Order: sequence, then C-alpha cells, then structure tokens
Amino acid sequence: MGAAARLVVKVGSSSLTTPSGTIDVDRVDALVDVLAARRLAGAQIVLVSSGAIAAGLGPLGLRARPKDLATQQAAASVGQGVLIARYTSSFARYGLRVGQVLLTADDMMRRSHHRNAQRTLARLLELGIVPVVNENDTVATDEIRFGDNDRLAALVAHLIHADGMVLLSDVDALYDGDPRKDGAARIAEVRGPEDLEGVELGTSGRVGTGGMITKVEAARIATGAGVPVVLTAAAHAAQALAGADIGTCFHPGGRHPGTRLLWLAHATTGRGRLHLDAGAVEAVVGRRMSLLPAGVVKVEGDFAAGDPVDLCAPTGVAVARGLVNYDAGEIPDLLGRSTRELASALGPEYERELIHRDDIVIL
Repeated sequence: MGAAARLVVKVGSSSLTTPSGTIDVDRVDALVDVLAARRLAGAQIVLVSSGAIAAGLGPLGLRARPKDLATQQAAASVGQGVLIARYTSSFARYGLRVGQVLLTADDMMRRSHHRNAQRTLARLLELGIVPVVNENDTVATDEIRFGDNDRLAALVAHLIHADGMVLLSDVDALYDGDPRKDGAARIAEVRGPEDLEGVELGTSGRVGTGGMITKVEAARIATGAGVPVVLTAAAHAAQALAGADIGTCFHPGGRHPGTRLLWLAHATTGRGRLHLDAGAVEAVVGRRMSLLPAGVVKVEGDFAAGDPVDLCAPTGVAVARGLVNYDAGEIPDLLGRSTRELASALGPEYERELIHRDDIVIL
C-alpha cells in the first residue's frame, strides 16, 4: 500500500458517526488528514464513504436506522448532503476539492452506464479531485442495491484499475474468533480460502449494513481482480496507507478478469432462473459453451432480453449467470428444441443461442 499510486479507501458508517447518528466532525477530519497527506504526496485517492443514512437520522429525529425502504431513502436524501458538505469543508483545509459520485448496482450492470462511471472517475482523478463515492440510496431499490459499500468499493477498485484497496471499519483486523473474547488471534495475511477455514465471521454493525462477512466477500472480489486489500480500523488508516503490518492483508490471486464478467458475477442479481439438464450444465460450466434452448427444462421469473438470469443445475443450485437473448415469455415455446428446428419453424432470427458464451460467468 505504501507504494500504490491509485488507491480506493472505504470507510463505514460506524467510523464516521456518533451513537445518536450525527456526523462526528473530529472523526471525519482525522480521516481526511490521512487521505489528504497521501493525496498531496502524489497518490490518487477514491473515497467510498458510507454514512448518508446514518447522517440523516439526527436531522430527521430518528433514533435508529429505519427498516422500511422509503424512510431509508428519505434519510439518505437528507444525510448525503450533510456528509458531502462535511467532506468538502474538511478537504478544503488542504486546498483539495471533492466530487460526489452516487452509483446504483444498475449503473454497474448496464454496459453504457458503467463505462460512463469509469470515464467520470478517471477524469476526476486527472483533474486532481478526490471522488467521494456512495451508493445512491435515495433511488436504489431492494432489487438493484449493492447491499453494502464494501462490495461497491471492490467494484470501484476494479473499475479504476486501483493498485490497492483499504477497508476501514470499527474492527482493527480479521480474527480467528470473536475479538471481544480472550484467545482470539489476528489473521495477518489471507492468500486463499484455506486461510479462512474455520473462521467465524461477525454480523452487521450498529448503523451500517455491512459486517465482516461482506468485507471478506469484498476482499475476494478485489483480490480476484488483482487488487490487494488491507482491512483495519479507521484509527489505523495512516499505518495501513503507509504499508505497515497492520490489520489483515488479502493478497491478490489469479488473472485480472474482463470487466464485463466481473460485473456480471458481482454487480448483478438474476432477474429470473433457467433450469438446465445435466448435459447443458456440462456444456456451459465444463466446456464453456453457449446455452441453447434444447438444454433448458424450465424457466422462472419475469425478465426481458438483455437481463441477467441465473442458470441452475438439476439440483436447483445456480451454477452460472448470463445475459439472456429472449424475453421470459418467449422462452417456454423454445425449450427442448434445436436452433435449426426453431429457425425452420419461426424464422432465421431464432437460430441463435439463449445466452452466448461471452455473456456467461461461472459462479
């Protein structure tokens, strides 16, 4: 991390707010002190910041995070303004400007949208701006939510080709047990799934939506895209950015995957399900072939051509996801029939696969 030229730093709600839900000015300033120093030293920084809903609780007179979506969106609408104003003021102490970037999973899922996001972030960095990214909670629905900013940070790290990602929370590292109990040991490095065998991961925090499970998943996404990750407490941000032996380091593995497949695997939710026979599973998963109508036995869901759908084995387990070429209503009449037969009966436009192999990712 100490040598990284382009960094994504994610900070959680609990690291920015007071127990009453208001923004903790001292905590924000302390974080900005660290980020500004690294930015002025020449590195490019993208800050993925939670806290909009939490920051809106106080102004709305709410004592706890609301459970219904409409009130969450209202709190985000109020709180996002409070949050970005605080960052603007704090970074201004160092002569630095910030730019607000609000994203939904739909922005990552649709090719044109994520290319626009990529261009915007690249240009902001070229201009010396510190982008402050958050999920657009005001308009996001349950169907198109990231669910937590940890996963959003991992996808942004891939989007901007970051050299490293730092996840800051209220826990200083990943432990092999409950860190509040005696005997729990810090896991300093994670190089593969075997390093996490038997590790119990915690649940959600006080005002945020993420927990240790989501942070490990985000690290898996980022490292799978070739981006190293450090997980630690916000109080240790300076040490983490300096490359000190702090927190838990997740090492990258594998080759850098194509953007399209990464988005399909991690930024989308299946809008429906196609149930495959055993032969189709072997063709799609084992031989990486396109999915043809003859191999599908059942279709579920209401989706349109171009939507992501899950491909399920005979057991019902989703084994792949792909962008379908037909509306849900068209598919039942195609099942079990060869493309040649369909072209003869329905016209040449039906002589094509349900999902092309270039639009399929194995889960």
